[in-house]
Amino acid sequence: MYMVSGVDGSASFLYKMAKMTNSKLQKLAIFGMLIGVCVLSVNSAWATISFIKADEKSPEFVQATDFELISVLKKESKSHAPEPGTLALFGGGFLGMILGFVRSLYAFLKRIFDTTAAVLGAVVLSPLLLIIAVLVKLTSKGPILYSQVRVGREGQHFNMYKFRTMKADAEKATGPVWAAANDNRLTPVGGFMRKAHMDELPQLLNILKGEMSLIGPRPERPVFVDKFKEEIPDYAKRLAVKPGITGLAQVWHRYDETIEDVKKKLKYDLLYIKRMCFWADFNILLRTVRVVITGEGAR
Repeated sequence: MYMVSGVDGSASFLYKMAKMTNSKLQKLAIFGMLIGVCVLSVNSAWATISFIKADEKSPEFVQATDFELISVLKKESKSHAPEPGTLALFGGGFLGMILGFVRSLYAFLKRIFDTTAAVLGAVVLSPLLLIIAVLVKLTSKGPILYSQVRVGREGQHFNMYKFRTMKADAEKATGPVWAAANDNRLTPVGGFMRKAHMDELPQLLNILKGEMSLIGPRPERPVFVDKFKEEIPDYAKRLAVKPGITGLAQVWHRYDETIEDVKKKLKYDLLYIKRMCFWADFNILLRTVRVVITGEGAR
């Protein structure tokens, strides 16, 4: 685990955020106009994608009604009508092209949204970031920030940043382990930060670097990814998209404690990957606000 040292680490982080912010702010106006135009295009094909129905007891994805291609041709000629299989093939290919376009457009717009949200978040939350940095430094020994290797899209490794919530060298004796309820490795302010998910805020830098998205499956450490790939079928499929700070699995399920928790969260991750769209993201963001306020599932 690579550790970012003390105040220098915090100052370096804030400098990087400020440097990236200056260039990004100049593009926000263009991004806003582009989003408006592209949203109109997305709406024209909206019925081809699915959305999340946020049900408190049983969250599920609801398939929107597909376009029905009904064509009744009345001709006086004696030409034969196309075979049903031909029509199905044509219709499927046409819808496939629409879905491919919508997916590509969605990925493009999502990146714009991620960048805009990260820049605005860094600016608006900069006072809070500074306060957290001071509290971490004053209440425990060790660096303010730390980076940890995680597995991103297509299995690529990257350094994920977090505010330190545990004692320095917390895993020195145990090695990589999951956090537990009432974990005695937590710092005086670490428990509150984890409950409010404030320790995740430095990951705005990961979003600006293109390593993470605001919404997506939670990135896991390589040692756990290798283990889960062997024990859980289809686990590698969650690596098809960028990992996120928040996501469907994060807001509907608690932190991992057992392998069964991982299996349940995998179902949420794969469901999101299959049906992801802006309406799904919107519902996840709303749910995230609730989780942050209430501290549901945090340890």
